[in-house]
Amino acid sequence: MSFPDQGFPNIGGFLDAYAEQVNRALATVSRDHLAAAAKLLSEALAADAQLYSCGNGGSAAISNHLVCDHTKGVCTDTGLKPRVHSLSATVEMLTAIANDIDYAEVFSYQVGLLGRRGDVLITISSSGNSENVTRAILKAREIGMKSIALTGFEGGRTRDLADVALHVEADNYGVVEDCHQALMHVLAQYIRMSHMPGDLIAQRRF
Repeated sequence: MSFPDQGFPNIGGFLDAYAEQVNRALATVSRDHLAAAAKLLSEALAADAQLYSCGNGGSAAISNHLVCDHTKGVCTDTGLKPRVHSLSATVEMLTAIANDIDYAEVFSYQVGLLGRRGDVLITISSSGNSENVTRAILKAREIGMKSIALTGFEGGRTRDLADVALHVEADNYGVVEDCHQALMHVLAQYIRMSHMPGDLIAQRRF
């Protein structure tokens, strides 16, 4: 049964039900997979590897937002110097590839140009089946990059292709995207905390 499956007499009641869906969905995320994602990102940062992110629509917004939290956020008080780039960010590059080649290649083409062995690709797709996101993971694997896939619904192809899958069991796009945004923040803040002096944590705002 999908959410919502009925109307609500007032918006307050819908907010309560929506918040419950978000909490339930976050509870389904594998803590082992989350730890594996944090380890993979931390190792990449220690090796001065490049991090790339990509997604479509609302997932593109999360991909772009990720750059801020995983650079400025992670570097604060840690001495780390993250290098993070969203493949969804540059409309000139996206439209050139889409127009001249194929929209399905907008991310994989960039991965092929920019990616190097040891880099990490983070894909964000509610369905996990977006063709351009799937092709990006395949190109990353070909190069020798690692990948982390954020997925929802049934997980799709990217859930199976990625080295680490952070899957959210939910069937509402808003709920899935809210959870993906939260996971993006959790990873950035946890990595920051893990690399900063313990006595500073209580003194800083996250």
